[in-house]
Amino acid sequence: MYECWGKRASDIILGILLLILFAPVMAVVALAVWGALGRPLLFRQTRVGRGGEQFLLLKFRSMAPGEAPDAARLGSFGRRLRTGALDELPQLWQVLRGQMSLVGPRPLLPEDFCQYSPRQRSRVRVRPGLTGLAQIAGRNAVPWEARLELDAIYAARVTARGDLAILCRTPPLLLFGRGASAPGAATMPRFADVNSLSNREKIP
Repeated sequence: MYECWGKRASDIILGILLLILFAPVMAVVALAVWGALGRPLLFRQTRVGRGGEQFLLLKFRSMAPGEAPDAARLGSFGRRLRTGALDELPQLWQVLRGQMSLVGPRPLLPEDFCQYSPRQRSRVRVRPGLTGLAQIAGRNAVPWEARLELDAIYAARVTARGDLAILCRTPPLLLFGRGASAPGAATMPRFADVNSLSNREKIP
């Protein structure tokens, strides 16, 4: 019952409250992005949503434009935004629109989706979320295989108690900035790149 209608109702109610609560923060972040990086303020990228349907994910920009590596384009300003997930705040609008949920697997790139195993693809039976089981386990510090397995576990059984536990455990994680980037990387390496390297290492 919760998964069928209670979860969506909770998303709408809590989403409206969070938008009101964070509206001043979003205004400050928008001004900071404008001052540090200029326009556009938002970064848009195609991601995979529920049922494999694609949508445009919105974020505040945290990187300078260009073809340089992520580490060079990110900078201290972008790192601060990402540490507290402030760049993700525009996605509250997408929760209200039904493209996302407050809790669920993070939406990933369509180019990587074709490389998932059938179990890993089961993550798209639910809406992608702002936070999820993989996020409270360590965000980007969690290796891809473990991260996708946690997503599959969540998608297999969605409960109100589980969502509440995830929501309650998320703020401390963001407050202390844990797992904002993968070990040894500026952000999170793509699944396709990591998977390709893993396959090459298996070749004798």
